[in-house]
Amino acid sequence: MSNRKKASSDLQGLTRLITDATIGVTDLVETMHRRVVHPPFLPSTPIQHLITNIAGFTFKNIKWSTRFIGNGVDKALGQLSSVLGKIEATGEREALRSVINGVIGDYLENNQNPLKITMQFRHEAKAIPLDSKTLLKTYPAINGKILLMVHGSCKNDIQWTRKEHNHGTLLAKELNKTLVYLHYNSGCHISTNGQEFNELLEELMRHWPVPVEELVIVAHSMGGLVSRSAIHYGHQLKKSWTKHLKKIIFLGTPHHGAPMEKVGNNVDVILEAIPYTKPFARLGKIRSAGVTDLRYGNLVDEDWQNNDRFKMGGDQRKFISLPKKVECFSIAGIVGKETKSISTQLLGDKMVGVNSALGQHKDPTKNLNFKKKNTWIAYESTHSELLSNLKIYTKIKEWVD
Repeated sequence: MSNRKKASSDLQGLTRLITDATIGVTDLVETMHRRVVHPPFLPSTPIQHLITNIAGFTFKNIKWSTRFIGNGVDKALGQLSSVLGKIEATGEREALRSVINGVIGDYLENNQNPLKITMQFRHEAKAIPLDSKTLLKTYPAINGKILLMVHGSCKNDIQWTRKEHNHGTLLAKELNKTLVYLHYNSGCHISTNGQEFNELLEELMRHWPVPVEELVIVAHSMGGLVSRSAIHYGHQLKKSWTKHLKKIIFLGTPHHGAPMEKVGNNVDVILEAIPYTKPFARLGKIRSAGVTDLRYGNLVDEDWQNNDRFKMGGDQRKFISLPKKVECFSIAGIVGKETKSISTQLLGDKMVGVNSALGQHKDPTKNLNFKKKNTWIAYESTHSELLSNLKIYTKIKEWVD
């Protein structure tokens, strides 16, 4: 897609999003209005009904006008593609789009909003068409040692570079690997992304122009769950790419869930239980399927199908072990120093707890059982700093080499 068309597409997508958000908030205000005018468990008077009817007409008019204006602007933006000047893609625009996809990516996908991210392999922030000739052109010095980087929730392939450091770029240069990045919509279910990733990897291997010697995956945060899901489905469907996978390094991956999503779910339940705050529970339920999958670390369809993902139902995941013939490594971050108290260390990297990142669970049957020599704790490191900490890079290099 040209930069001109992409800019127009992004504007269209934002317009649709604003339109739908306005309608959604109007629905929320209308519901709250009804709660105030008609208190729960009390009978309503004729005057109360009259007030509600008048307000209802106003709310209906707002929603109708929003749809009309939104649709009109959406069409106008489509026609502007021929006159929009050339606009270069920027890291800021890519980052904003990734965040929007992370938060409501399933909505964008279901409504075919132009802002949705399509899963693809990328090089230097550009999609790589999967055919042998293009791969040779993209990588003039291509070899059979593939290093694949998989980003986390609300992130993208460009954001592997942090503070002028990129684990992948340096690893590829120092260890002679061919560097490939995965870019995906992190708001979709992890299992949905896992299955698509599995198919895409098979296609990549089929078109790789030289014999594949090894595939090594370095995954940050949610990217580790998406990778584990892809490996599971790859083995289940007997895909040939799994035979090339030799190592996978997890950086701050919430193998057993992330506390922030668990807190968010608790807030939902509390708001839902109180009559006057019940309408506000809708706001919490805007968050994407990808985000709610992070509550316990869902990997397969069975973990979420036929379940209300916003209800507090406990950890009902199907246990998926680490792949047997793949060397698996895991790094957990801790914001405090090694000498700090245990309570400080339990915070982990502020996003993922240490036990979750290292695959440890209070139920022994759910432990991932990483080999002790294959785990490492990075002190004084937040979740984002896992991408720029040079000590972490040294450890990854040691494992990958």
